[in-house]
Amino acid sequence: MKIPFDNSYATLPSQMFTAQLPTPVQAPQIIATNASLATLLGIDPAELDAANVFAGNEIPDGAAPLAQAYAGHQFGNWNPQLGDGRAILLGEVVATDGVRRDIQLKGAGPTPYSRRGDGRAWLGPVMREYLVSEAMHAMGVPTTRALAAVTTGEPVYREEMLPGAIITRVAQSHIRVGTFQFFAARGDMMALQALADHVIARHYPDADGTAALLDMVIEKYAKLIAKWMGLGFIHGVMNTDNVSIAGETIDYGPCAFMDNFHPDSVFSAIDQYGRYAYSNQPGIGAWNMAQFATALIPLMPDRDAAIESFTQAVNGFAQVYETAWLAVFAAKLGITDTTENDRPLITDLLGLMATDDADFTNVFAALGTDATRDQFLDRDAFDAWSIRWTARKSNDSHAIMAASNPKIIPRNHRVEEAIVAGRAGDLAPFHALLQAVTEPFAPLTNDTAKFAQAPLPNERVTRTFCGT
Repeated sequence: MKIPFDNSYATLPSQMFTAQLPTPVQAPQIIATNASLATLLGIDPAELDAANVFAGNEIPDGAAPLAQAYAGHQFGNWNPQLGDGRAILLGEVVATDGVRRDIQLKGAGPTPYSRRGDGRAWLGPVMREYLVSEAMHAMGVPTTRALAAVTTGEPVYREEMLPGAIITRVAQSHIRVGTFQFFAARGDMMALQALADHVIARHYPDADGTAALLDMVIEKYAKLIAKWMGLGFIHGVMNTDNVSIAGETIDYGPCAFMDNFHPDSVFSAIDQYGRYAYSNQPGIGAWNMAQFATALIPLMPDRDAAIESFTQAVNGFAQVYETAWLAVFAAKLGITDTTENDRPLITDLLGLMATDDADFTNVFAALGTDATRDQFLDRDAFDAWSIRWTARKSNDSHAIMAASNPKIIPRNHRVEEAIVAGRAGDLAPFHALLQAVTEPFAPLTNDTAKFAQAPLPNERVTRTFCGT
């Protein structure tokens, strides 16, 4: 299999990573491959049947396999030593669009950062990440993507014996806030400066220094979270080691999309106190940027001045986010000439949805049709809101809403349904769901309509779990 590697991270100081080969597996078999992404990466789609490559049994020419070091705050608690505990970065390619991207095997075996873990992934989280990341891409959200997934032919032991799997993940990079924290906490200024220089050259070439880098990452991250909010997406584990410096959504562990709208929704089984609830995501985003700013301060010549200016930059997160949030939700209502006066119209609708237990995705997808009213219990209240909305929406509102409101998302119960079938050896539900979620704005058909339906009460999935 020919992959046009052009590796840069492997040339950085050696303390940033450990050279590491994947651990071979017994009998890999392809679950899914992504031909369009392969073409973007300069890989011949005809070669995507290479299960041994995607399992780590064979290393393509030009690869420089390594596990990255990083640290992070996990649920607010500092952990100085994390790193790629079950992922191996094969290398980088400069894609046909000119953007450099990583190719990583997740679930490829133990590394020096595994912390007594087995370094493996089981089939369920691999299927979830494949489905959700490709759905997010289709909905216009910056995200890591899935190039391939394989089963390993080996069991993985969690609370029970489960089928093992590996996902090939593609990202603009796997550098995180926690990567900067790792070197700042150790006082390794040489590595910290090299990392900052690398990130600026790779992701933010217009940044004229560390302060500008902070500003640009804050802007990207704030806009990313606004997009999450507009889809009812809950990341579930917004630790600083899961915050991409490139501004992409990364690490789909206990993530979920809301069905019925509740601002304080939590799905992650490990988020016992709701730190990463839907409504908390913007505030946590600002907190994470404060940790990034703290890690950058040692690079500044005047510490006191840096603290003052970086504090202002982090405080500016809220305004960037609020502006982006308003634009995202205004588009969902078919409003183009957005002003601050539109905010009450949006929040009033969300309030009605929360009160009436309305389905987040289906309310917006049905706006402007008779089906919208059916989503509400207090239809008189919705009718009153609808009069205000009709008077405000833009002339071309239908086209705007059609491009902003997906009809199909990876609903928790459908993802779980696909995982259960996959464990039993039936991948048909997975592939049917994948096809549907990667065409989220398409008109519904007889085959796809079921994926737009909200779950029945007995079908609701209220808890999602991390793959480890």
